[in-house]
Amino acid sequence: MHPELDAVREAAEDPVYLVGGAVRDLLLGRGRVDIDLVVEGDAAALAERLGAESVSHERFATAKVRVNGHEVDIASARAESYPHPGALPVVEPAVTIEEDLGRRDFTINAMAVSLDGGARLIDPHGGQSDLAAKQLRVLHARSFEDDPTRAIRAARYAARFGFGLEPETETLLRAADLRTVSADRRDAELARLAAEPRAPRALGLLGAWGLFELRVGGEGLVGRVDELLDSSPWREEVDRPAALLAAALGPVGGELALADARPGRPSEGVGLAAGHGPAELVLARALGAEWLDEYMSEWRGVALEIDGEDLIAAGVREGPAVGRGLRAALQAKLDGELSGREQELEAALAAAGGDDGVA
Repeated sequence: MHPELDAVREAAEDPVYLVGGAVRDLLLGRGRVDIDLVVEGDAAALAERLGAESVSHERFATAKVRVNGHEVDIASARAESYPHPGALPVVEPAVTIEEDLGRRDFTINAMAVSLDGGARLIDPHGGQSDLAAKQLRVLHARSFEDDPTRAIRAARYAARFGFGLEPETETLLRAADLRTVSADRRDAELARLAAEPRAPRALGLLGAWGLFELRVGGEGLVGRVDELLDSSPWREEVDRPAALLAAALGPVGGELALADARPGRPSEGVGLAAGHGPAELVLARALGAEWLDEYMSEWRGVALEIDGEDLIAAGVREGPAVGRGLRAALQAKLDGELSGREQELEAALAAAGGDDGVA
């Protein structure tokens, strides 16, 4: 399975299992997977016996270790209960792996493989059948009530794997109330969803299922933003998850005005774009501001060969006149009206003149 699991098997004094998404991805043939283990015992003690540097989280009885160069997450088997809808779970030790699997979100994530010689699949909720049927199914009727963020997770998995919802699960999901969880938890799940390769599909599902109200034209806008972020000059310039979320769920602030603008000159375009963040700019471009391609690839990189020291050396008083002169020279250079250091200095000195200008 994984060579590093041999070391875990040898160090374990209690039964240990590969669990959750690791098992799901192996059954789907998705290649190298994250290694998540559950031990019917003390996770920290197992990590210590592995002799690896570990980071433990006592509240959730988990430890993170590096074994043979690979990161391994180890958790003690645990059960969870929810004091009220949307609350963080109350965690208690569990005796068996079946109890631990029973706290999970969907059947496809509620499977385990024992690390003993038999590599036995433990599938108490029919996850393997649901994988074959390409569907998401919750383990119990209160699943989305206990943790409504599972509904966002459903969109992430459905988009990633191309799965649908089992009918009863869809009914329960559409009734999920995301207002019962904190904004921080909702935002964290949305950020994970938006980081997925198939995030546009997942965001569309959030709207189709009635979990979030997408902005007008949001689904199409997400697709256009995603295409732009795959091409120059936008690639590597914009935080993709943030831009996709803004495209789907609501305006950043200035993109609508930018999309309506039609600058007649490069200097006017630079003035319009100045002060707007990358997400606003790519949204405006997706809404029709094609001139922003030139801004990103050319205009924003234009710089003067002169600086304020040159103006002061030529007799301009320190103060507003220096900035006025440099701005005027840069605008003229952007618009192709001058080139070279001498012309820049001449234009800057002319614009700097006045009561507060040349001494």
